Amino acid sequence: WGARKIRELLVRKLAGDVRIPAKSTVHAVLDRHGLVSQARKRNRASKAVGTPLSQAAAPNDLWCTDFKGEFRLGNGSYCYPLTVTDQISRYVLACEALESTKETPVIEAFVRLFRERGLPAAIRSDNGLPFASPNGLYNLSRLSVFWLRLGIVIERIQPGNPQQNGRHERMHLTLKKETTRPPGMNILQQQARFDAFISEFNEERPHEALAMRTPAELYTPSSRAYDGLPELEYPFHDRDILVTACGRICMHRKRINVSTVLAGQRLGIKEIDDGIWLVSFMHYDLGYIDLEQRTLQTIDNPFGTRLSPMS
Repeated sequence: WGARKIRELLVRKLAGDVRIPAKSTVHAVLDRHGLVSQARKRNRASKAVGTPLSQAAAPNDLWCTDFKGEFRLGNGSYCYPLTVTDQISRYVLACEALESTKETPVIEAFVRLFRERGLPAAIRSDNGLPFASPNGLYNLSRLSVFWLRLGIVIERIQPGNPQQNGRHERMHLTLKKETTRPPGMNILQQQARFDAFISEFNEERPHEALAMRTPAELYTPSSRAYDGLPELEYPFHDRDILVTACGRICMHRKRINVSTVLAGQRLGIKEIDDGIWLVSFMHYDLGYIDLEQRTLQTIDNPFGTRLSPMS
């Protein structure tokens, strides 16, 4: 029996006694229990449990990123250092003195980095803002959606296990010792200290783990150039649809809530049963909607385990 028949049976037997779920809700429940015909293959994982972590073999296989931790500058304002390193060569790709952890300046910093160094195969981070969002759909943030659009694999360490990003954290200890004691008077002075540290760390300081070579002797820019966001196409869906600034899609003059982290993105929709629509972002299935309930019924988290780049 499909969602329509099951719901009709519930209406006949329980109408007036309990609230009857929408067809998309019934279908999502069947899907979660593997009872949908030709069910999609997907990974099963809980929210914010981390992902399998890869072992980099060459430069740009894996970048690691984090915020070192805010501290006060000499003028009393706060500095939030955004750091990015290459896992295999230990090359410090960026250390940006930002005034907050808001997503927009972080995205702008990564755009500058991608233009200069190209695109990595994967980026590893923790589960905090702005790399992930506890309130976003499937823990996504605008930044992680941006990475996905570029075909970058996302890796997240397990909560409470900073040692899974150990090389990056070790660099943070040296960074803090050599650039923040005492801190700069303002953001510009502090950025100058970060820039001097990066130059010495990458080009002058030998590393025992690198057989006494410097990171600059091992690192080379990525061959994957940054050319902006590629277009999203859904040839196997009925059509594509744009998510509005308030996180909704409009179908048949009805507004359906999806997620604000996908604002401005195009989704693919496909009717898989009468009045039940499958919603996809890139090649990830997000869930089901129907025009009756006007909301997305999520399924198993497609981003809970290892994420795959766009094919």
